[in-house]
Formats: sequence, C-alpha cells, structure tokens
Amino acid sequence: MPPPDHLTNALRAALADRYEILSEIGRGGMATVYLARDLRHGARVAIKVLRPELVSSMGGPRFTREIQITARLQHPNILPVLDSGEAAGTSYFVMPYVEGESLAHRLQRETRLAVPEAVRLAAEIADALAHAHQAGIVHRDIKPGNILLSHGHAIVAD
Repeated sequence: MPPPDHLTNALRAALADRYEILSEIGRGGMATVYLARDLRHGARVAIKVLRPELVSSMGGPRFTREIQITARLQHPNILPVLDSGEAAGTSYFVMPYVEGESLAHRLQRETRLAVPEAVRLAAEIADALAHAHQAGIVHRDIKPGNILLSHGHAIVAD
C-alpha cells in the first residue's frame, strides 16, 4: 500500500530546508525509501522513512538508540547512517544513495553467480556482519534484498 500523498507531501515540507525528495525508490513492510538530494552537500542520498505505526509501537528511544549504534559502525561493506530525525509524524534516517542494485535483483536477473564472485561477496558480507557482531549488533534481517551491490562489492544495508 503506497504511503498517503499527504504523508509524502508533509515529509517533503518538513525536510525542505535540508533535503529535496526526488522520488520513491523502494518500499517494504517497515518503511519507504526515497531518493533525495542533500541540499547542503549536493549529494544524492536515500532517506528511509519508517511507517508511523511502527514508530509508535517501536518507541522513539529504541529507534534513536538503534540508529546511534548503527551510525558508529565504520566498515567498507556496511551502509553508513548520515543523518536521522523525526519529521511529519514519523522517524527517518539518511544513507548515501548506492548506485547499483540489490543482490535480490541481480539473482532474479541472472539466477546464479559464478562461484568466485559468490565466494567473494559472501566473504564481504560475513566480514561486515562480524564487524557488527563485535560491536554487539545482530542484523536480524539478512537477505539478498538487504545486500546492495556497488562497483562489484557487497554493502550490507538495513
């Protein structure tokens, strides 16, 4: 179910001083992701907006704590958090926009990967998850849709 236009418009208005929302680029059970332009830096970013009903059930402090922990992770195969906050009655966080596709899309298109590439990607994903685990973070939703492929490398998202 698409987000109500009034929520998208309210979000655009609430973030207008910092981000220009360009288009919707993804949707899942928990959130909608928008392509946006960071007005301060001119960079393209992805803004993930949690469904308002999840924010209320999850609790603001828990969301803030999870974002703070994730933002401290620095690893080449983990998508970093650039910004976060509340706007238009919901919570959001901002990540770099990754050129490329998800592993899920790649597997839909090609159905299988060459063994050396699959092993390399698996090693990059495992290294990212090990780094997170060392920081006390468990991913809980690792799947091909949460692995982005950029310039031939795996980036763990979500």
